[in-house]
Amino acid sequence: MNVALRTALQHSNAKPVLWLLGLAPFAWLVWGAANDALGANPAEYLIRATGDWTLRLLCITLAVTPLRVTLGLPELLRFRRVLGLFTYFYVALHLLCYSWLDMGFEWGDIAADIAKRTFILVGFGAFVLLTPLALTSFNRAIRWLGVKRWQWLHRLVYAVAVLAVLHFFWMRAGKSDFAEVFVYAAVLFALLAWRVVHSSAWRHLLRSVGVIR
Repeated sequence: MNVALRTALQHSNAKPVLWLLGLAPFAWLVWGAANDALGANPAEYLIRATGDWTLRLLCITLAVTPLRVTLGLPELLRFRRVLGLFTYFYVALHLLCYSWLDMGFEWGDIAADIAKRTFILVGFGAFVLLTPLALTSFNRAIRWLGVKRWQWLHRLVYAVAVLAVLHFFWMRAGKSDFAEVFVYAAVLFALLAWRVVHSSAWRHLLRSVGVIR
């Protein structure tokens, strides 16, 4: 099975297929908006849907390294950058939908709303932290920053994940609807815990206290 999967991941069409899959939710939302197929409140639907896809893609992006290591599939690494950029694409759409459909591009009102409502402030913070990761996701940025500084910068994704879950939690708190929140929180906690346990600093600490050799 691994051989077939590795062959498929190495195929020249694998990335174009990933691009099509990544753009499919966007295409559906555009079609739904054009054809009045997004329910009684299309603006709310678009804001929620783009936020949901941001969380899903964030989980998938963070899962690349654990799956690559656990399943022995180094080919997965070539898809991480595209997945990360799609995560940023959907969070940018999420912010655009909020700013346009909910706030009418009234920048003063948007700034006041961000400062007043905690869940929006936290969500905006996640967007701000994710921006330098998207801007430095290219090989030229890695060469310019150096590998170590680039790696340290991209550890901001941990903070992004925490803020994203908090944003979702506080958004759902008004309706006391936490079922999906707990699912995303559990997935992101497991992925981040895996990264911490497998980090060189953690392994060095465990060696120093004699837990592992």
